[in-house]
Amino acid sequence: MREIVFDTETTGVFPDHLEVELRDRIVEIGCVELFNLERTGREFHVYLNPERSVPDEVVRVHGLTREFLSNHKKFGEIVDEFLEFVGDAPLVAHNAGFDQGFINAELRRLKREEQGNERFIDTLQIARKRFPGASCSLDALAKRFQLDRHGFDLTARKGAGGHGAIIDARILAEVYLQLKGGREQRLVFEPETAASEANAVARTVQFARRQPRETPLAPRISADEEAAHAAFIEKLGPSALWLKTGS
Repeated sequence: MREIVFDTETTGVFPDHLEVELRDRIVEIGCVELFNLERTGREFHVYLNPERSVPDEVVRVHGLTREFLSNHKKFGEIVDEFLEFVGDAPLVAHNAGFDQGFINAELRRLKREEQGNERFIDTLQIARKRFPGASCSLDALAKRFQLDRHGFDLTARKGAGGHGAIIDARILAEVYLQLKGGREQRLVFEPETAASEANAVARTVQFARRQPRETPLAPRISADEEAAHAAFIEKLGPSALWLKTGS
């Protein structure tokens, strides 16, 4: 199944602020394509001109200044490319309501159709059900699943500007795989597939009947052992199984 793991970076947390000039905007979108939970290598990544200022405290998080962003396209200039990339695939995000709110706010400004709740998969909710009471931030999950073993530089995220949409989307793609059971889950067949495989094996394996020896092997029991065995059987009485089987 095709899915899109994505993340956004923004100018703040209020995409629908009552004052138009204070409404926060998207400054970066990062998307990673999955097929059967594995990354295909296809990605979509853009920086966006938010057409407004970027607060210093936000710049310290993602490192994207207004000067840098002013040289990039606006959301309306990339919307068709973005929608074509995601297609009709489920959209996977961490704290998906936040990213959904910003994507839909941008679409509303362009009078484009918004993305419904049914399209979004929230890995934060999945993680909270799996690890109740524990921290379920993306950083905490990346550490829990030891993503540094998969080549992710988790220490770089602790510094200023360490967060980025495409970086976080790549990390989330691996976290999502682990939340769904890890690569081991790929070893579990669907019931129909397992039955088909079992029938195929049953049809191909044939057991040949072993032919008896022409000359039976000589008994290895000694006369004394045979006498001792007979004496033991006699003690069991006339109903002993040994007498019924003739052994």
